[in-house]
Amino acid sequence: MSQLELKIPPPLVAATVAAGMVSVALWVGPVLNLPVAFRLGGALALAVLGACLDVAGIWVFRQAKTTVNPMAPERSAKLVVRGVYRITRNPMYLGLVLILLGLALYLAAPWALLGPLAFAAYITRFQIVPEERAMAARFGADYAAYCAAVRRWL
Repeated sequence: MSQLELKIPPPLVAATVAAGMVSVALWVGPVLNLPVAFRLGGALALAVLGACLDVAGIWVFRQAKTTVNPMAPERSAKLVVRGVYRITRNPMYLGLVLILLGLALYLAAPWALLGPLAFAAYITRFQIVPEERAMAARFGADYAAYCAAVRRWL
């Protein structure tokens, strides 16, 4: 299974999960009888919050002049610990989870919550854990201190 580590871009994983969620929703249909305004409003709120986390994470990386390429964490020029990275070590992945949660709310089906959970599990195993190994090798004690101070997700 280690062949999947750092191989599939996280946005592609999220898009694949989202497509699966929508496909099943078209087949099964919504289960919860929630007003469309609530579903749409909640979905948009979660999606906007997720997109803001994604943009904030990219912005801080760009300011630090380090790579935003999740496929090559060994190319990191600096350990970024400011901005949104004071709250979570993975704001861009958290942002994608929030977007998927918004989609699950819009689909109004409890089973749709499996999508964000599957994404988080996959990303943790095949993206975050290998990134953490690369960062620990590159930044040593500074990265260990950062991990002790800031949680992986929230």
